[in-house]
Amino acid sequence: MTVQVTSPVTGSTMSQFTTPTYTLVADKAPDTNGNQWAVTALGGTQTNVRIHSVSDPFTVTVTKPKSPKALPAPNAVTGKYPSVPKNTYTIRVRKGVNYAVNQAPQTADLVITQNIPAGSDAYDSANLRAMICLGFGVAIQQSQGFADTATNGLI
Repeated sequence: MTVQVTSPVTGSTMSQFTTPTYTLVADKAPDTNGNQWAVTALGGTQTNVRIHSVSDPFTVTVTKPKSPKALPAPNAVTGKYPSVPKNTYTIRVRKGVNYAVNQAPQTADLVITQNIPAGSDAYDSANLRAMICLGFGVAIQQSQGFADTATNGLI
């Protein structure tokens, strides 16, 4: 896996935070097909944000498929491919959030999932890269809007 998050991570711009940064330390991933980091310190102005603890997690986990799938052979008669399997990669951010006074935090999560058709990684990598580039560009550009939608329910 080539995803190696380096610390600190600069957060996306949001009107409620001033130059947010997150200091990360390597953590044990939930399985052997991923890497995980925990937030141990905050930078900038992020009033009321808490760092990672056992009962109040703040982690980012990157995973790859447990058993990568290959493109199957086409039908010998028709030349058509059977159902094309997909390889799934994920980025998951977990954060403990409070929902009411005097209650233990519950875990919220943000999951970014890529479902990549087997074979396209070799045959059409430029368009896969374009899809990922656009997706993360929108996520970065619209982080304020996504946060607002999560808190007010409006798109």
